Amino acid sequence: MDNLKQGDKAPDFDLTDQHGRRVRLSDFKGRKLLVYFFPKAGTSGCTAQARAASNAGAELSSLDVSVVGISPDPAPALKKFDEKESLGFPLLSDEDCQIARAYCVWGEKNMYGKKFMGVIRSSFLVGENGRIRRSWYKISPRDTIPKAMREIKSARIDS
Repeated sequence: MDNLKQGDKAPDFDLTDQHGRRVRLSDFKGRKLLVYFFPKAGTSGCTAQARAASNAGAELSSLDVSVVGISPDPAPALKKFDEKESLGFPLLSDEDCQIARAYCVWGEKNMYGKKFMGVIRSSFLVGENGRIRRSWYKISPRDTIPKAMREIKSARIDS
């Protein structure tokens, strides 16, 4: 399957968040949505990425952009992560990795010479119409928010 690109329809999702609530892509219709995938709650990279998203929350909201993070962690682990970091946005549990597969972020990884399957850290800016405005595969935790902000702000200038 090819990576998602600008103009592709964003794959639908219906997942449970850290509070046990169902969250669907359709819940964000009419708003921009930053969807980011992370491998494991509580690890250093995932914590840095989530903190950056949380810290940018007010600015993103002022630009009419919502954020969701998606990982294979179960909802209770995501709740613990959210409570520890006071993140304040939905963290969605994709335990069977079906949504990760739909977004083409499930693949082979290599750590210390050991190969395994897992979530490839990636992010997507979904437009108000449910289509991908921008995708970033293999993005670093520190680049997720700055790259999204540049895209959002440049799109405002272009429109």
